[in-house]
Amino acid sequence: MPERKTAQGADPERPGKAIGVRRPWWRELPILVGVALLLSLFIKTFFVQAFSIPSDSMQNTLQRGDRVLVDKFTPWLGTTPQRGEVVVFRDPGGWLHEGVPKEDNFALRGLQKGLTFIGLMPSVEEKDLIKRVIAVGGDTVECNRGEPLKVNGIPLNEPYIYPGSTPCDDIPVGTIKVPKDHLWVMGDHRDDSWDSRAHVHDPTGGFVPVKNVIGRAFTVAWPIPRWATLPVPATFHREF
Repeated sequence: MPERKTAQGADPERPGKAIGVRRPWWRELPILVGVALLLSLFIKTFFVQAFSIPSDSMQNTLQRGDRVLVDKFTPWLGTTPQRGEVVVFRDPGGWLHEGVPKEDNFALRGLQKGLTFIGLMPSVEEKDLIKRVIAVGGDTVECNRGEPLKVNGIPLNEPYIYPGSTPCDDIPVGTIKVPKDHLWVMGDHRDDSWDSRAHVHDPTGGFVPVKNVIGRAFTVAWPIPRWATLPVPATFHREF
């Protein structure tokens, strides 16, 4: 009886069915890593990005060294920042006076920048700021010594400010009108925050253009024991 031959790569038990050839894992690994990096870059660019808190200006809501996640997606949909939100924004000009210390190791600094670019590490340049939105375009802010902070004549109840801090005593600026498409922002640690109040005499007038806002910080992601959401405080849940 003649010997039965099978085509190369065919399954002799299932004629016409090719035998799958599995690649070694080390050949597929670069593809998987590449896909993961592209996905991370896509998410960081359009959806969520991590930021590191570089100062004490938002205590006790945020501590120095906290990592927060920032929603970058809703601004793409035309959503503008609202009163009470904690937002990350680009320096309007002159708000950051001191350079951030840089890693001396050139290779490590390059690695940090690379991981930041693809969204696997918070920014190492720290050229962005994080504050709470107090007022939006068209609002009137009253920031006077010995008085509560007011928006459109309504006093704010601010349990989120740092214990021992006062609403405006350290930098009282009187009555301020916020221009259209701009924000008035303040830190929760009022006595240790170089915010809108400190820049009223700058060319920016202390206001942050809405276009400078990168996104809203919505949760503290790291360290794990400090995990918490960042909701809008109740005092802002009313008509102004």
